[in-house]
Amino acid sequence: MQFPNDGTARMFVVQQGGAIRIAANGSLVPAPFLDITAKVDTGGEKGLLGLAFHPQFPQNHLFYVHYDRIFGGQMESVIAEYQVSASDPNLADPNSERIVLTQVQPFANHKGGQIVFGPDGFLYIGFGDGGGGGDTLGNGQNLQTLLGKMLRIDVDNRSGGKQYAIPPGNPFAPPAGLPEIWSYGLRNPWRFSFDRSGGRLFCGDVGQDKYEEIDILQSGANFGWHTMEGMHCYNPASGCNMSGLTLPIVEYDHTEGEAVMGGFVYRGTAIPTLVGTYIFGDYISGTVWQLKEAPAGTWTRTKLLSTGRNLSSFGQDVAGEIYVVDYSGSVLKLTAQ
Repeated sequence: MQFPNDGTARMFVVQQGGAIRIAANGSLVPAPFLDITAKVDTGGEKGLLGLAFHPQFPQNHLFYVHYDRIFGGQMESVIAEYQVSASDPNLADPNSERIVLTQVQPFANHKGGQIVFGPDGFLYIGFGDGGGGGDTLGNGQNLQTLLGKMLRIDVDNRSGGKQYAIPPGNPFAPPAGLPEIWSYGLRNPWRFSFDRSGGRLFCGDVGQDKYEEIDILQSGANFGWHTMEGMHCYNPASGCNMSGLTLPIVEYDHTEGEAVMGGFVYRGTAIPTLVGTYIFGDYISGTVWQLKEAPAGTWTRTKLLSTGRNLSSFGQDVAGEIYVVDYSGSVLKLTAQ
């Protein structure tokens, strides 16, 4: 779910099947904002997975989506640009699509999903390792593929025959690595967000067999998959080479949950005790945790609540308040007890 900073207080909720709905003034707008179900390949971990509003959305009315499709018999992930209809701000123009980037997918899982504009104005895209199990193709550590990476692109310009440009400062260039890559060694960065104060990029990277992790992503950093799962050796199971790897700021094992849902650093005013705290959860267990940093570089994880729900995402409104998205179709707001 996303909230455009356009003064309308509208809430946009992405539905996996291919529609985006708007809630305004406490009610669901009857017509979908965008409905691309006819072109979306959905089911399991596939579908319409992400939404991001351009930083200049109030002026240019552009937004971006991340979805899966079948094209020429091949599974693909698509990053596409759309524009709002000129006649109705609650309707997108379905014919305005500009495909910005595509990525062939070898398996039906580990698609990533989130797309976010950073404080630098560039679009960050999380792609999973391509799926299967255990990263059998070795994509996480391969700098010649976009899979298993966090990407950073400039959607406002085009170069090299592509529908985007490479921002200055991206850490890799051919032949060492693809220029879109910003960081790597990720398994399935399903949900990530920038802290509105300080700009750090927090990412929940879904684990394999034993561990879930939260990372603070940085330019050029290698977060270890599939050499490591969380803070532990994965391939090989012991004695792995950890040199040059950036470890998570926190991990938890599968006795507490099995699919981490990255959230947001709380910057609202309704719950003063949570200000500056990173809020995240788990899809399977329904647990929501808070993660506090004190002193710098030392993180303490505390259980905030048990929801009993399948948490598929979090949202943060313009005021910094946090919402929880339940996969069964509910949106709930985090409030003081």
